[in-house]
Amino acid sequence: MLHIVNKSHEQSRCLHSCLRFASPGHALLLTEDAVYAATEAGAGASGVAEAALRLNIFALRPDLEARGMAAKLAAGVTAIDYAGFVDLVAEHPTSQTWL
Repeated sequence: MLHIVNKSHEQSRCLHSCLRFASPGHALLLTEDAVYAATEAGAGASGVAEAALRLNIFALRPDLEARGMAAKLAAGVTAIDYAGFVDLVAEHPTSQTWL
């Protein structure tokens, strides 16, 4: 399953809820303001650092770049472009967008 989160962990509980329900082997894509959780500074507080041990975590590179965070990606998080986003959707038969 592919989980998609677009809200910052400081704005919303969406990421927290997602991480509670995501199972080992699932993929998580962070977009828009959720990419702050994919940074070295945000990964610990958001739970992404711990989740990276059991999930495949991705952050949308254009959103990282737009927020000046591209060089601050946390360990265990992979930056992808829009083509990579399409590939993730194609690879996972189900997806859940956390609003």
